[in-house]
Amino acid sequence: MSGPSSRMLALLSLLQVHREWTGDELAGRLTVSPRTLRRDVDRLRDLGYRIDSVRGPAGGYRLAAGSDLPPLLFDDDQAVAIALALAVAPASGADIAEAATRALATVRQVMPERLRNRVDLVDAVVGSSAQRVDPDVLVAVSEAVQRHEVFRFGYGTDDRPRRVEAHAVVARHGRWYLLAWEPEHDDWRTYRVDRITPRMRTRLPFVQRPVPGGDVAAFVAARFKGSDRDDAWPCTGSVSLTAADAARVAPFLPEDAVLEDADDDRRRLTLGSWSWDGLAGTIAGLTVPFVVEGPEELRAAVDALATRLRRSFRD
Repeated sequence: MSGPSSRMLALLSLLQVHREWTGDELAGRLTVSPRTLRRDVDRLRDLGYRIDSVRGPAGGYRLAAGSDLPPLLFDDDQAVAIALALAVAPASGADIAEAATRALATVRQVMPERLRNRVDLVDAVVGSSAQRVDPDVLVAVSEAVQRHEVFRFGYGTDDRPRRVEAHAVVARHGRWYLLAWEPEHDDWRTYRVDRITPRMRTRLPFVQRPVPGGDVAAFVAARFKGSDRDDAWPCTGSVSLTAADAARVAPFLPEDAVLEDADDDRRRLTLGSWSWDGLAGTIAGLTVPFVVEGPEELRAAVDALATRLRRSFRD
């Protein structure tokens, strides 16, 4: 090492990536004597880093959480990842846009030019989210989840306190949701976090129950499609349209739409919905000619929709 400053930076980097080191291991990595290592540890402590001494035959050190946030060291990939995460943080729905912008400016200012150029290449334009979640509310909900604690809260305009077993917080399409077991209805429920008003903590523990299917994100996605288990729409059907019309509507299709070749100049479009009437409406909204392939339920729903529209026009 060229000097005490560079040694301390190297020591700090080692302490951040490994929970606990013996004194001999650290001294060997830094190619210094145990006495020099102790002096460098003391210097870091003077700078505000809480480094605990570990007792034992060989002794050791570990970096512990302190009362203040000291300076941290990141490798190149970590620094870029943090900067990009801060750049898109406003799209998460949490009301932290101003804090994220200030943090990104701080991180970018101290980045070496090679890393700053990598971050600046990603020119992210972040649109406004449909909701803004109070960070304190998000923390309160997450705390109930982590503590496996019965969560008491008001919801929306209904001031009636609810009590649920908080299982998970899920981010989905710019919104935050609480997945919870509601004993009153003996069923799973999802709640938008931006509509939650936390009440006094219950401090009542509960035993976590398995989420159907074992995958929280998949289960929540399935619930939004009206299913208790499978992430699939209860009503699915297909239509065919010309290749030119398919290219025209492709940018506006839902994420789970399937567009595939039917023959040389036709494409098959498969969509899903809560109901056959809803699916018929979605397809009619494409505003391009199509031919219903099936199933029969979709044919009947499209025919019924066409009849209603014709009658409305005559009226």
